[in-house]
Amino acid sequence: MADHTHPVMQDIAIGLGDGGGSRREFDSMGDVEVPADRYWGAQTQRSLQHFSIGHDRMPKEVYHAYGIVKKAAAMVNAEEGRLPQWKADAIIRAADEAIAGKLDAEFPLYVWQTGSGTQSNMNVNEVLSNRAIQLLGGTLGSQQPIGPNDDVNMGQSSNDSFPTAMHIATLTLIDDRLLPELGRLAGVIETKAAAWMEVVKVGRTHLEDATPLSVGQEWSGWAAQLRDCIREIEHSRSGLFELALGGTAVGTGLNAPRGFSTKVAAQIADLTNKPFVTAPNKFAAQGSLDAMVRASAALRGAAVALMKIANDMRWLASGPRCGFGELKLPANEPGSSIMPGKVNPTQCEAMVMIAIQVIGDDTAVAFAGSQGNFELNAMRPIIINNVLHSATILADGCEKFRTYSVEGTELNEKRIGELLENTLMLVTALSPVIGYQNAAHIAEDAEANGTTLREAALKSGKVTEAEFDRIIVPKEMIGDGVAGA
Repeated sequence: MADHTHPVMQDIAIGLGDGGGSRREFDSMGDVEVPADRYWGAQTQRSLQHFSIGHDRMPKEVYHAYGIVKKAAAMVNAEEGRLPQWKADAIIRAADEAIAGKLDAEFPLYVWQTGSGTQSNMNVNEVLSNRAIQLLGGTLGSQQPIGPNDDVNMGQSSNDSFPTAMHIATLTLIDDRLLPELGRLAGVIETKAAAWMEVVKVGRTHLEDATPLSVGQEWSGWAAQLRDCIREIEHSRSGLFELALGGTAVGTGLNAPRGFSTKVAAQIADLTNKPFVTAPNKFAAQGSLDAMVRASAALRGAAVALMKIANDMRWLASGPRCGFGELKLPANEPGSSIMPGKVNPTQCEAMVMIAIQVIGDDTAVAFAGSQGNFELNAMRPIIINNVLHSATILADGCEKFRTYSVEGTELNEKRIGELLENTLMLVTALSPVIGYQNAAHIAEDAEANGTTLREAALKSGKVTEAEFDRIIVPKEMIGDGVAGA
């Protein structure tokens, strides 16, 4: 089918049957047999043969984002007269299907492939080419009338399109899933904090008893940590709005028309409703992956905060009789296969493991980000896989942690009161009245003899009963606001 013809696009459902067999596809190196029921071509099949490593597949979010890249490029190329509109329409139809996830089964490649992402780019090019050919009534594998390189990849290189897809996929996941879930979790914690602001409890530093604070103050600290993390993640997004597309092979823009980078970035911004712009320096955009490294670091920051919160909750809920026992977590499932009635802080444990994994993911991202050589960082697949993995498990973990742990957490106020009454660190309030050393001796005497702080203080003769009752009032030791004194 010659390029000067104008075939009519048909309404053909996705699919090539399931009868088995193969068809012949080709690339610059020769012919390759591919499954007849798949849209991919020769380069995808070569990658499946050479890089079937482990079970890690390139995340589907990358291919959805690539659909946006290919759609935007086709639209700009058609508007500029480089691509016939009928070709662009077929590519756009196929790209829309990729964006919607309808072609997910056609993107089988492994993470462990060429570091530029070329094979995934060609996977997309081949699938969209063959799907467009099908829609136009052509012969699959012929690369006519829609070629994977000449038409779908027009004005692009893997070196600039793959990092562009990385940025789109990362921002989409952060904006649509992670930030909303972090915000919802912070909001529930803030609600709990407000409700418990007057419940006084013993504080702890160095894992030892400390001066009192309120439960609400403690929880407000957790909420503030999450709000800070949200701000850091939002800030880290700024570099992701800069797109490499238009730099082509090494950043010079060879084979991309003048103005292509600016126009295609504007088109992507319009398609996604996000403020994407062309990267001001394509050599930095392609020779490094610094924006992805910064985004990953922000995810690590959230993991650190979530680990602290989850660990605090499971310690405070330890017991129910032989631990701290201040919190009562929801009982979601039996905790032991041998100990009847045992219930464990499983959501907290899951969150801690998620945090550990995210910190590990980020370590790999930072290492990979440092491996840019000259005009290309060729460690892209591991970076996008790890960043999307981190964002996904953080988002899912926050949802489950909020739904099945935080929202149903209750206070054991009786236990909180017992621990508060028993702590010796209330003696701190006596220090300004009788001096640090005298107050320390009272606490030491109470601990050594197993008496109450009150008994030891009165025994010392340093304070009267009336003075002790006036000074040692836990509720007056917690300050007058969320931030404390």
